[in-house]
Amino acid sequence: MTEIFDAIKKSAIDIKNLIETGDTSKSSNENSTGDTQLKLDIASDEIIEAIFKNVSCIKAIVSEEQEKIVPLNENGKYLIAYDPLDGSSLVDVNLSVGSIFGIYEKEFTANNLVAAAYVVYGPRVELVIATEDVKMYRLINNEFKFMQELKLNEKGKLNAPGSTQNCWSSFHKQLIDDIFEDGYRLRYSGGMVPDLHQILLKGGGLFSYPGTTDRPKGKLRQLFEVFPFAYIYEKANGQAVDGFKRALEVETTHIHDTTPCFFGSNEEINRVLKVYKENAK
Repeated sequence: MTEIFDAIKKSAIDIKNLIETGDTSKSSNENSTGDTQLKLDIASDEIIEAIFKNVSCIKAIVSEEQEKIVPLNENGKYLIAYDPLDGSSLVDVNLSVGSIFGIYEKEFTANNLVAAAYVVYGPRVELVIATEDVKMYRLINNEFKFMQELKLNEKGKLNAPGSTQNCWSSFHKQLIDDIFEDGYRLRYSGGMVPDLHQILLKGGGLFSYPGTTDRPKGKLRQLFEVFPFAYIYEKANGQAVDGFKRALEVETTHIHDTTPCFFGSNEEINRVLKVYKENAK
């Protein structure tokens, strides 16, 4: 596993340099879910794949930017699903973006997730790794230095409501309105990685990306985004759910499946579960 984390660190440094100097324009390609790929997406994906190819314990990888699983080392133990540059459309307006990694054994399903990590590329580059606990590292003089262990409080203060608001269910809108009425502060950049990172560092709150009338199964992808962060939040004493059950109990039928998702500290997630149960059809 150490080899994998070292590879993630190396890729993070290379992607940081790419973000600072790379082309932020659109390519002529689309990814598997129909999103137009930026040239930064493609280049970041190539960086990670090239580095992972040299790690003997990695059996196969799958990227949000690619259609299929890519076999690497027949005798490898681990499978890695990753989003090479989440929120890449924010780069050209100089907002924080990130990379997300889920480390699996045997097959790409939530119950086989054994570790997770993400990188935030912002004013500072920070790496968070979750195994049995959640540790944050910061890039200083081209090396990642341990900074702190991350734990969520039972209750937070931040609210990051995602997805298209005019497609929300009426009860979800009421839930979000009630949370703001209770004094929570809006913190939403449009980037999953920086928003979830902020909630972790500030001790708690709620990030939501529900199912909507236009996307009943949500927009965020299970293997690359939802499951890794669900693992991280649970290890940080928080929760992640799809509205009704643990996110890590959601079934995967295809590598690019999506799911509604909610991440946060216990009080906020219990509140979500109560509202969704009361309004279940």
